[in-house]
Amino acid sequence: MKKDLSPSQNIIQNVCAVQKNERVLIIANPATTDIAQDLYTAANEVGAHVSMIFQNEKSSFDNAEEEVVAAIASNPDVCFSISSIKLGKDSKGTAEPYKTLDGQTYSHIFDYLLDGKKTMRAVWTPGITRDMFNRTVNIDYKELAERCERLGQCFKNVVSVHVTSPAGTDVTVPVFGRPLQYDNGDFSKPGTGGNIPAGEVFISPVVGNGNKLKLLSKIESFKNSIFKRGSVEKEEYTEEEAKHRLGTEGVIVFDGSMTFSDGDSILQSPITCKVERGFVTDITGGAEALRLLKTITEAENRSLLLEAEGKLPEGQGLVYRRNARNIGELGIGLNPACHVMGNMLEDEKAFNTCHFAIGENYDNDAPSLIHLDGVVRNPTITLTYEDGSTRIILDEGTLVV
Repeated sequence: MKKDLSPSQNIIQNVCAVQKNERVLIIANPATTDIAQDLYTAANEVGAHVSMIFQNEKSSFDNAEEEVVAAIASNPDVCFSISSIKLGKDSKGTAEPYKTLDGQTYSHIFDYLLDGKKTMRAVWTPGITRDMFNRTVNIDYKELAERCERLGQCFKNVVSVHVTSPAGTDVTVPVFGRPLQYDNGDFSKPGTGGNIPAGEVFISPVVGNGNKLKLLSKIESFKNSIFKRGSVEKEEYTEEEAKHRLGTEGVIVFDGSMTFSDGDSILQSPITCKVERGFVTDITGGAEALRLLKTITEAENRSLLLEAEGKLPEGQGLVYRRNARNIGELGIGLNPACHVMGNMLEDEKAFNTCHFAIGENYDNDAPSLIHLDGVVRNPTITLTYEDGSTRIILDEGTLVV
């Protein structure tokens, strides 16, 4: 990386490796005009064909403007979503999901082109500020990539992840068969993308069954893929152990910051979430716990309403409603320039933290109207492997691999 590059030039030239004559689309809000303009100028400097479009701020429940969705559907080589809150949902894709040749469905044209067809690369920055942009972009991306790769090696053959924290988190997260994903700042190939600032690894927990009565039949249906793997036989697992492979179980205490439908906030008092078989069953704490519950309840109610209005496919209202309480992500922050500031785009990348998301996941099998990240400070994270061995990768927030 050249030392004299501005953050925008670094993103265009190194992070996204934009080439001459490539088509670049930038979507912005009035509040992010200056950053979007810098990216526009930097893309012009390398000879790209750049277009920029504006829309008003969008919350977690708002739709993007139809013109914005149409611009993304033009399939640019690179798409930048420079949003002060969210890009906004794709109303058409929500009602009639896009489908790839292998049968995968996507509710947003952005995800369809990026993750489904893999014809686009992208950057999205929900909540970006000028201060954050200036502080967190020009980092050592080679070092970040090496951190991600080391953790990627650690996660091979992992069955579950145990997370504890001084504030009281004690939760087991099943990840059998789930890929660890990187936000390492290398978005140079079609089908790659991530946040700016970059700097995390993350994984989608196995989606739980949410119903103890169905546990045994669920175990039976999963026995070929879960129990018989290498030298590990199904007879070695008790019903209790199997439960932890079929849904996140325990208590998560968010004590850093939290995403709500209308934005992010530093937490003045911890939010405690009880999780059973993959889903949040109880939320306790102060005013911010009530704020989280209000957002989740709104997502549940809107899911049923959208189906009734024909804006979700038949039967999907209950699915979306259920997944409003799903544990959709476990992530680990790896950007040394990031700190917990009350803005999740930065907070979730901070050293000495991990984060969990409530709602939609990244493996495309738990659709929801929300994805609410919450930060846990100074966690200890222990991996359990197929052979029963364990390894600590974070010790009270310190990366030890």
